[in-house]
Amino acid sequence: MATTNPVQFIQQVRAEIAKVVWPTRREVFLTTVMVFIMAALAAIFFALVDLGIRSGLHGILTIFG
Repeated sequence: MATTNPVQFIQQVRAEIAKVVWPTRREVFLTTVMVFIMAALAAIFFALVDLGIRSGLHGILTIFG
C-alpha cells in the first residue's frame, strides 16, 4: 500500500479543489425553483392518483359491500 506524505496530500487536495467549477448564484436559484416546481407537480399528481384510487375503491365497496 502506498503512503503519501501529509504535505503532498494537502497539495493534491488543493489541486483537486482548484478544478471544481462552482455554480453561479443564478444557477443555484434556477435549480432550486425547478426543484420546488417539480415537488409541487409530484404532490398534485399523487394527490389526484390517491383521489382516483379512493373514489374507485369507495365505488367498488359500495356496490359489493
